[in-house]
Amino acid sequence: MTDAVLMPERVRRIDVSVPVFVLLALGLGVLVILPLFWLVWYSVHEDAGGFTLGNFVQLVTDDTMLRAYGIAIAMAAGVGVLSCLLATPLAWLVARTDLPGRRAIRALVTASFVTPPFLGAIAWELLAAPNSGIINVLYRTLFGLPRSDSLFNIYTFPGLVFVIGCFTYPFVFTLVANAFDRVPGDLEDASAILGGRAATTLWRVTLPLVLPSMLAGTLIAVLQALTMFGSPAILALPAGFHVITTKIWSLFQFPPQLGLAAAAAMPLLVITVLLLRGQKAILGRRGYTVLGGKSGAPRVVALGAWRWPAFAFALFVLCLTVIFPYLALLKTALVPNAGDALTPSTITLSHFHFVLFDFSATRLALYNTFVLGFLSATTVAVVAMIVAYIATRKLVRGAGILGMLATAPVAIPGIVLGVGLFLSYANPTFQLYGTIWILLIAFVTIELPAGYQQISSAFHGVHPELEEASRILGASRLKTLWLITSPMLRTSVVAAWCFVFVGTIRELSATILLTTANTKLVSVIIYDLNESGDMGAICVLGLILLVVSFLVVFAVNRMPVLGGGGSVSTTRG
Repeated sequence: MTDAVLMPERVRRIDVSVPVFVLLALGLGVLVILPLFWLVWYSVHEDAGGFTLGNFVQLVTDDTMLRAYGIAIAMAAGVGVLSCLLATPLAWLVARTDLPGRRAIRALVTASFVTPPFLGAIAWELLAAPNSGIINVLYRTLFGLPRSDSLFNIYTFPGLVFVIGCFTYPFVFTLVANAFDRVPGDLEDASAILGGRAATTLWRVTLPLVLPSMLAGTLIAVLQALTMFGSPAILALPAGFHVITTKIWSLFQFPPQLGLAAAAAMPLLVITVLLLRGQKAILGRRGYTVLGGKSGAPRVVALGAWRWPAFAFALFVLCLTVIFPYLALLKTALVPNAGDALTPSTITLSHFHFVLFDFSATRLALYNTFVLGFLSATTVAVVAMIVAYIATRKLVRGAGILGMLATAPVAIPGIVLGVGLFLSYANPTFQLYGTIWILLIAFVTIELPAGYQQISSAFHGVHPELEEASRILGASRLKTLWLITSPMLRTSVVAAWCFVFVGTIRELSATILLTTANTKLVSVIIYDLNESGDMGAICVLGLILLVVSFLVVFAVNRMPVLGGGGSVSTTRG
């Protein structure tokens, strides 16, 4: 009896909450603050170490830098508009109408999240390159035109906007479709009772309620486009122009201009923070809280004679964003040359044999990619769970600081983080450049906000009384987290792990600045092969990435731990 009474007191005396909080705060502070510190330091210091504003002066007086920023901003704005125009009607059709196959359409849209944008750009190279693109070849063949004629040229500014929009519109689609799902049906019923037609109700009642989600999703699309490296590098550089991300990358080529690269990254960081604050302000609007009311299920609009034209529109969008790109990759992987027709006599597995058995870089790249994916996903899941536990339960004073540090990297674009990490860890003090550890630090930093937000949301759904009962019975906080809370959060933890794994193997913006010959990943190998023009090998590697990503998502969704009803979100932002 005495032992039973004293045990809780002994457990309280060895509570490790404060030491764990301090260690996590220091670790997260290093992850977030150190790269930003060196970014600022290099931007205002000369190579000799003296203070200077020369890098910023060069930034605002160099026409090539200003042009790169101007093109990037114009591109991002165009992508935002295009993404909204594609996503909003498709989201309404899927969420609020009797469109045939709307569940399958919704699932296929999410496939765009799994598709790395740089791989989508390569697929559209295969489809719409002016000379060898499949669409242009078919166009010339059908109309008997000379080789100099082309229907589409993907190596243009509109081509770049179009391709990036094809793989960023799901960000808008997800937010808007979820908003349409939450529009209270009673409001629309009231409009119908008062004589409003379906179009009037949609225009004057439904759309104003989902407008914050449309604007927030558009800002996310703008942010994704502005900070993207892969697609602009593949399509803009052959066209003869830079965006700011490719310009920053070019400053690392010989001879490197590290100070100017750091200075060029600073405005991009500021713009990202402003866009994220704008998104938060939009979603925090008072009118947005109307969504999610329990005042009636959403009304389903009968399309009638417009049913099949609407289906044709949805199919058209899916063809542009999923079906055509995937078929182009598969076709190119199965024929000897990218321009060959796919016939029974031209089908070959030579590219698969080359990539899997002859190409020396494949095995190391696959090993590095999947090992880093596993380590990053596991590290993020564990750290995010502990941070969310301390922050949501307020175990120590100032616990909210951990949540702020865990979500802070979302405001750091990948290319900016890559610059900061290079400047931080390539110096003689750490000497991590050229090792797998600098990539692990980069991936954990990039993916931690998403993992933390997902697990933190799940913590709010677990009542603390169960944990309090465990503590009363003598369990430590760590044991309570392991035996009581973790099993209840396993669905969210596994989903977050899957999300981080998929995000890691498709990352290129930061990776391109941090890899060497011994630490290259599949994404970097694909980019290198694109410069050499080996499209068959690129498509095989791209298909491997896609298959692995879809298998991971499918396997996690089918795990018994999810009870058959869970789903893994692959959305970002």
